[in-house]
Amino acid sequence: MIKSKRTGILVVDVQPILRFGLRRLLEQEGDFEILGEADSVETGIEAVESLEPEVIILDLQFKGTGGIDLIKKVKQRAPRIGMLVYSAFDETLYAERALRAGARGYLMKQESTDEVINAVRTVLSKEIYVSDQMGSKMLNKLVDGQPASSSPVERLSDRELEVFQLIGQGQGTRQIAERLHLSIKTIESYRAHIKDKLNLRTAMELVHRAIHWAGNEAGNG
Repeated sequence: MIKSKRTGILVVDVQPILRFGLRRLLEQEGDFEILGEADSVETGIEAVESLEPEVIILDLQFKGTGGIDLIKKVKQRAPRIGMLVYSAFDETLYAERALRAGARGYLMKQESTDEVINAVRTVLSKEIYVSDQMGSKMLNKLVDGQPASSSPVERLSDRELEVFQLIGQGQGTRQIAERLHLSIKTIESYRAHIKDKLNLRTAMELVHRAIHWAGNEAGNG
C-alpha cells in the first residue's frame, strides 16, 4: 500500500502556546505534517531553507523587523511556498499589505478552528483566502478604482506603519532604529513622513496619535 504524502507546514509565531495549538490542530487532519516551528524572522528564514515547507503559517509581530519583511524574504527565496498570515492585527489594515508582499491568505486569530483548516487548504490549493468582509472590500476597491482610505493610517507605507506601531508601543527613535537595524536619521525621516500623512504638527501629537492607535489595535486583538 502506497502511503500518501503529507503536506509539510512551518509555523512561525512568537507565542509557544499558539505554535503548540496549531501543531495539535493541523496534525489531527492526517494529511498535514508540521515540519518545524520558528519564533522570529531570522529563524523563520533558516527553517524555510532547511525544511522546504509547502505552506507557512505566520504572525506579523516579531522582535526586530515584522512579518511583512518575512513574507517578502520568503517570496524572494522560495516563491512557490504558500503563506498564510494568522494574526490578531486588523485585517482591514494588514491583509492587503500581506497579499501584496506575497502571502496567499490572511486569517484573524479569533476565527474558529474549522476556518483555520479551511484557510490552510485554500492556500495549499493556490487560491487566495480572506474573510468575506475583506473580500468584499477588495472587490469594491477594484470596481470603484482607488477610493479615499477609510483611515489616514492606511496611507502609510509598510515601513512607516511599522515605525508608527513601535512609536505607539512607547519606543523612541534610537530604540526603533536599533530594532529595525536602520539609522537614526532614517527613522527621523519616517517620522516626518508619518506626521505629514496624518496631518500632525508636532512630535508630541505623533506620539499621542500612535499610542491611541496602538491601544485600539490591542483592544481589537
